[in-house]
Amino acid sequence: MSTASWLEIPSGSHFSLANIPFGIITTPASAEPHAAIAIGDHVLDLYTFAVNSGFAALQNFTPEHAKLFSQSTLNHFAATGQVFHRYIREYLQNVFALNTTVPQVLKDSNTAREAALFHKKDVKVYIPMKIAGYTDFFAGRNHAYNCGCIFRDSQKALQPNYLHLPVGYSSRASSVVVSGTPIRRPLGQYLANKMDTASQFGPCRRLDIELELGALLCRGNEMGEPIPVDKAEEYIFGFVILNDWSARDIQAWEAVPLGPFNAKNFASSISPWVILKDAIEGFHAKGIPNETQLHPYLQESRLDNVYDINLEVEIKTADGKVATFARTNGKNLVFSFAQMLAHHTIGGCPMKVGDLIGSGTISGTEPGSLGSFLEASAGGTRTFELENGIQRKFLQDGDSISIRAWCGKDGSPLVGFGECEGTIKPAPTL
Repeated sequence: MSTASWLEIPSGSHFSLANIPFGIITTPASAEPHAAIAIGDHVLDLYTFAVNSGFAALQNFTPEHAKLFSQSTLNHFAATGQVFHRYIREYLQNVFALNTTVPQVLKDSNTAREAALFHKKDVKVYIPMKIAGYTDFFAGRNHAYNCGCIFRDSQKALQPNYLHLPVGYSSRASSVVVSGTPIRRPLGQYLANKMDTASQFGPCRRLDIELELGALLCRGNEMGEPIPVDKAEEYIFGFVILNDWSARDIQAWEAVPLGPFNAKNFASSISPWVILKDAIEGFHAKGIPNETQLHPYLQESRLDNVYDINLEVEIKTADGKVATFARTNGKNLVFSFAQMLAHHTIGGCPMKVGDLIGSGTISGTEPGSLGSFLEASAGGTRTFELENGIQRKFLQDGDSISIRAWCGKDGSPLVGFGECEGTIKPAPTL
């Protein structure tokens, strides 16, 4: 497929013609949230495009299909399945291609462009799907090892079960928010010192990020019917950046014996544009080798079962200083999303359209490639220094975190995720 477009797409744009991600927007012309795609510095209002005959050249496209794009979430569109997603994406790539075979629907129609094509600065983005359920995994082996070294020792860093199954926990779907939503520092109980036996109450003192990828589902399974690992990718609608904000001090006190609760349920941010599974199909890669003999239900046929996705975290302080916190890659996972889904359902758990699956924190092995402040500060025992004199152990009020992700090399059309951003606001006063 040629990636040349008649629409000016800036060099290095995350939203090249090779991408075509889907999201939910409002525009100056419509205050009702509805579907769109991102292309370069623009967005195409899909519902307006549809009702103005933009899909007239697409065989078998009906008025019922057009209604999919009038919805305030992508759930109904997602539920149509990967074949239809591919059909729509390929048509839209044709619409924007330099040598489009349907020029009259947009390229050569000023009226159509004025009605449906907007600059990204003129639209507002929303959470792209109604999140039915949210499960966060722990598949970043380097992160798991680093945390184990902090809380235990290097000889027992990984728990005995870690390489046998994708460790995960059920998190809170209602607090998943779209990029740009301010994050309120949570209140909770914590131990002021490790030797204390009685907790204190107040604002979290060790607020952190977790650099993750998220998969959104387009299919469910019947209760009691596991999803086979080699079929699991068929259930994925697309991918987003995920920042699972974490209150480390609250977590340390409350997690035993059932795991995180208030330390994780206050906010998780996702990027607004869903990158369809088809768009990153060419970026499959091998993950971290797992020397453990897995049970058959977790054994995938393909060895390149994760994705070569570049990840970058930037911090901006309240006084405007900016620094890169981390650069790493999606290959730093020991379990794939397919294995996560297979394990999630092996006991019969029913998944639903709109379920969000988090990868767990993705860290590399070198300084500057760590996906959390917990790791960079060795559990809060040391201050780390970034560019422009920024020093941190954990997040301060007024800090903004922006995560970017993209597939592809410099100079080639990128399949990017855009940004996932959140700014820390002070804790509420009781």
